[in-house]
Amino acid sequence: INISHTDFILNGFSGSREWKQLLFIPFFLLFVMSITANSMIIFIILSHRALHSPMYMLICVMAFVDLVIPIFCVPNMLLNLLFNWNHISLIGCLVQMFCIHFFGSVQTTILLWMALDRFYAICTPLHYNEHMRFSAFLKFVIIPMLRNAVFISAIVGLARSLSYCQSNEIKHYFCEHMALVTLACGPIYVNNVVGLCTMFFIPAADVLFIVFSYVRIFVSLFKSGKSSQKALSTCITHIVVMFMNVILALTSFLSYRIKNEMSSNSHMVISAMYLLMPACLNPIIYGIRTKEIRQQVIKVMKCGKRFTQH
Repeated sequence: INISHTDFILNGFSGSREWKQLLFIPFFLLFVMSITANSMIIFIILSHRALHSPMYMLICVMAFVDLVIPIFCVPNMLLNLLFNWNHISLIGCLVQMFCIHFFGSVQTTILLWMALDRFYAICTPLHYNEHMRFSAFLKFVIIPMLRNAVFISAIVGLARSLSYCQSNEIKHYFCEHMALVTLACGPIYVNNVVGLCTMFFIPAADVLFIVFSYVRIFVSLFKSGKSSQKALSTCITHIVVMFMNVILALTSFLSYRIKNEMSSNSHMVISAMYLLMPACLNPIIYGIRTKEIRQQVIKVMKCGKRFTQH
């Protein structure tokens, strides 16, 4: 009789104990940096009424998501690297999987909302306030969020229904969907199909809408002949962030589905970068590069400096 496992071991980075403890340092520093930077962006935007416009509130939501994602998996990874604490229950694994994949899906949805914000600001400036009024914008919030919740709940629910009798060693440092599902003893065809549909209907669909929005924006700017440097700079920044997120996510996602020569440690590093790099870089790209936020950050740092001197 095959017994389904209810307790798993997260086998993340392979190598000697000393090598793992050495890896702890860069990941810990990146984690602290992401928590500090995103907390500061959220505090600055929420505490200054002048920054309560749609664009800044979207940056605030992005900072919140970038704050939450590492909290769900990085502390586990750090404890694993330092003390070899790598056990997780099936329920804990499924909760972690839902949280990471759901908030990960929200990242591309926020980039879509940002693209819409820029589209209305540049292509229909006279109707911007009307389109970006919260009650009007709500339809762009509710529909994508429901879609994300339904698809992520489906992949987690299907993973929950499987029996895990092959092994209880997950070859990852967090409960990634395919890393867990490949341990099932039954067929996982449905899980694979729903996983691919999730990839197509969430990040891929969002990226297509984002690309369409930016094409319209660039056409509008060049037609008008007043290609505002600030507008172009903002749009290009958004596009760079989007492609960085998408490339890291696709590499991490497809490495399970396509036979390749990538070592498990290389795969772990790419997954870690996918979770940590946006959380570290977005506060700089969206926060510090935005003049109004940069000014408030400088003020807060000056106040902190004065406080420590007294």
